[in-house]
Amino acid sequence: MSHWNPRFEEMPAAELDRLQYRLAKTLVYRLYAFSPFYHARMREAGVHPDDVRSLEDVRKLPFMYKADLRDNYPDRLFTVPHEELVRYHVSSGTTGKPTVVGYTQKDIELWTESLARALTSIGLSRGDVIQVSYGYGLFTGGLGLHYGAERIGATVLPTSVGNTERQIELMQDLGATAISCTPSYLLHIGEVAEKMGINLGRDTSLRTGILGAEPWSEEMRRHIQEWLGIRAYDIYGTSELSGPMFTECAEQHGIHIWRDLALIEVIDPETGESLQPGERGELVITMLQKEALPICRYRIGDLSSILADDCACGRAHPRIERITGRVDDMLIIRGINVFPSQIEHVLLGLPEVGEHFQIVVDRQGTLDDMLVRVEVRKEAFSDKIADLMAIQKRVADRLKSVLNVAVRVELVEPGSLPRFEGKSKRVIDRRVL
Repeated sequence: MSHWNPRFEEMPAAELDRLQYRLAKTLVYRLYAFSPFYHARMREAGVHPDDVRSLEDVRKLPFMYKADLRDNYPDRLFTVPHEELVRYHVSSGTTGKPTVVGYTQKDIELWTESLARALTSIGLSRGDVIQVSYGYGLFTGGLGLHYGAERIGATVLPTSVGNTERQIELMQDLGATAISCTPSYLLHIGEVAEKMGINLGRDTSLRTGILGAEPWSEEMRRHIQEWLGIRAYDIYGTSELSGPMFTECAEQHGIHIWRDLALIEVIDPETGESLQPGERGELVITMLQKEALPICRYRIGDLSSILADDCACGRAHPRIERITGRVDDMLIIRGINVFPSQIEHVLLGLPEVGEHFQIVVDRQGTLDDMLVRVEVRKEAFSDKIADLMAIQKRVADRLKSVLNVAVRVELVEPGSLPRFEGKSKRVIDRRVL
């Protein structure tokens, strides 16, 4: 199996422990000395860098939150002079202030190194043509994959998002062997290609998808792989961490987190207590070598777990399960916790309906009401009311059995729900809470 950097990727677990501890200890001392924010947080928590005598002692350090990034907008958390910065990225800022992330040259190099390892681990190399259909610019996705692909010697096709028919033509004409984009946009590309009379599996050289930036299920992976004839790999990262950085390896069983770059924990979202491998909770990440915007025990809000078993690829770096949602994506419907990923899981298991759906949450009097709109597949669509009602009931019954709460289901015609080139927006919450 290919490795981009065998020195670190093949490093034994015990040696990784020692390396990770040295890097964590150095980071904590640097933050205490050069970050007024972290210095104050540590003093408030009664913790000194000398108290960190093992990797487990990192748990004594206080958490960092998304609100801290917004409260210190735009650059009060930076720990290097501005003349050392080589780039900014800025989050969408959909709630509150946006998040501004600065990068030194070393930060860019480590981001690129992480992706070079990741792309190599899924079998990409010199000679591949990687179509980057993530957004370029302030969003981290496009440029991150672009630099990583170039580092391994691949040819980059920087299509960004939009102009889908043109993207498909270029994919054919320039022989793209891999594509990086959101899973929802790849589904859209597949639909548009079919309308153009093109079968991506038969009529292009595409064989690999690098998909992320939104939660997606194992059922969707199977659907994409069977429908489009490619291997689909999960990629993970956020702008705060340095954008997309980590992927599954060729085993497709968990996202490897490079231990020389990041220290990962999983905690109970309610209590903040650390969870064991295999237990699902909120990810907490410490970036061990970031210079411009250090991140220490950052509660990222994504839900996952650390896999307990060793990976068949032989790498001793830990793996996390695919992201199933976010702590703040959770919907509470009449006292029941509901995640959009659960609904997707159900719908993809029903042959009569498609993968496109929309959730509308409202309040009828004092009770929450949830409506799931879902497209009926062309082959299952009927002009007979009785047939459609039977499908509707089957979907509603299956959702109730999984979610433990009754929801209304509305069947809509194929192609009638919105399609998204970036992150899908599947939840409309109209409640006034």
